[in-house]
Amino acid sequence: MTATLPPSLRATPPGRAYTDPARFAHEQELIFERTWFCAVRAGDLADAGDFRTVTVGRESILVVRGHDGGVRAFFNVCRHRGARVCADEQGSVKRTLRCPYHAWSYDLDGRLVAAPNLAHMPDIDRVAYGLRAVHSREWLGYVWVCVADEPPSFDDEVVGAVVTRLGDVAAIDRYGLADLAVARRITYDVRANWKLIVENFMECYHCSTIHPELVGVLPEFAKGYAAQYFVGHGAEFGPRVEGFTVDGSPGHDPIPTLAPEQDRRYYAVTIRPNLFINLVPDHAILMRMTPLAVDRTVVECDWLFQPHIVAEGRDVSASVELFDRVNRQDFDACERCQPAMSSRAYADGGVLVPSEHHLADFHAWVAARLNQASPDND
Repeated sequence: MTATLPPSLRATPPGRAYTDPARFAHEQELIFERTWFCAVRAGDLADAGDFRTVTVGRESILVVRGHDGGVRAFFNVCRHRGARVCADEQGSVKRTLRCPYHAWSYDLDGRLVAAPNLAHMPDIDRVAYGLRAVHSREWLGYVWVCVADEPPSFDDEVVGAVVTRLGDVAAIDRYGLADLAVARRITYDVRANWKLIVENFMECYHCSTIHPELVGVLPEFAKGYAAQYFVGHGAEFGPRVEGFTVDGSPGHDPIPTLAPEQDRRYYAVTIRPNLFINLVPDHAILMRMTPLAVDRTVVECDWLFQPHIVAEGRDVSASVELFDRVNRQDFDACERCQPAMSSRAYADGGVLVPSEHHLADFHAWVAARLNQASPDND
């Protein structure tokens, strides 16, 4: 900002931080390709040979379940001439991952096992010319990948984000996220920069304006302070609210391992750069964000319930409808903001009010990853 701000306001990044393709490419390289990225629900890879391809920064990553039951990740790049090994977003193979160009084939461990005339090339090291591996691990029922040569500490950057928000790891462990089942999945294609989506999720100054259903269930959100503003705090259900549903009607069987203080509470956690976690007594909502362009972000949202609720085919539509409405309201707001980011009226950026001051920490985190002194120093 060019003018001196009063103490109650803080500056946002300039508009070009949300519109500049060069800046976006820089973010892809220095943020998404150097941090742990929540990629795939492990349950989507139930059997050996099941795979999904995901975009991480500028890379296509192939995540596959091996014959030994483990999950591995590889660059989705054939070592012969660079074709995509798997063109589909998901699928299953029996034994090998076969490049459709020249039929180089790899086992589920990534080792090169077959290729036309391979027997006449005995000097080829089948491990060295196998698929290039990507760091991966499972946590909270999801597969996380990092394409950096040397990944940052998972405990510090991922688990640490949960501890910082909830106070300890036990608080999230009680939800048993890895043991829950996907009852519904909705994918949103949002015409907005990824940082606008993060900022929106982290604050609730907008809640009373655009989220009437959410405020009806969580009346404290009408005050403008998001649950994430306070360490360990969960927003309490309204006195006549029985469940985290679109009309406050009863939900389903509560997760039995929760602590008493987690009953009738909503908790939200942001794990940078791409995961949003929402926790309520009977289910969880996890949202994975994939930036595809400076003004386009895909968000895949899973509603997770106890397995017996899903297996019995219980009606979860009232729970899904609540947060689906919240998502659509949020993404519409982000899409309304995106065009203005290129306006001369927003060239110097905007401002944060006191209930949004914590967003400055996110801006500083992005700036630090881009080796900037401050988010204004573009």
